[in-house]
Amino acid sequence: MLRLPYAWTHSLGPILVCVITTMLFIAEPTSSMWLAFDRESIGQGEWWRLLTGNFLHTNLNHLLLNLAAVVLLWTLHGQYYQTLHYLMMICICGIAVSIGIYYLDPQLQWYVGLSGVLHGIFVWGAYQDIKHGLVSGWILMAGVWAKIANEQIAGASNSVAVLIDANVAINAHLFGAFFGLVMIICALIKQQKNS
Repeated sequence: MLRLPYAWTHSLGPILVCVITTMLFIAEPTSSMWLAFDRESIGQGEWWRLLTGNFLHTNLNHLLLNLAAVVLLWTLHGQYYQTLHYLMMICICGIAVSIGIYYLDPQLQWYVGLSGVLHGIFVWGAYQDIKHGLVSGWILMAGVWAKIANEQIAGASNSVAVLIDANVAINAHLFGAFFGLVMIICALIKQQKNS
């Protein structure tokens, strides 16, 4: 039987992310004008866009897809979430995704969306399952990397691009998942130092 992680410490982080992204969507187009990842604006010193662009969306379908992913990840791995730690992971992963785009994907001039960050949270959650001896963790980890490999080889899904009315930033997914691995490595190093 599925037991959802209803405790506030497990739920508050995802709730806050959903509320913030929804409020920013309601504030469009002003929010995009000041907060979207915009390469030229970042180059002129508007560094906050490295974080804030991750919380914006191109249209309602894009928002709903990412909100559904936040909820899905909470149902899968919410028992591992602690509010402050979860929010820190979201923010640090968001900055890491944007830095990856800025330096490694120079043709991408403008970017919004939470999916890159969510790929990092997914990888971290799958590792938590593995650490707790759940076979599903290995399946989820293999599945997310197979999805990313497919995107890198075959390109983005055309149906998703039409749905969100934008090109799918597949490199954001790659950078997010890669940073999920970085978070795991950092946790393992910390664990080694403490033991």
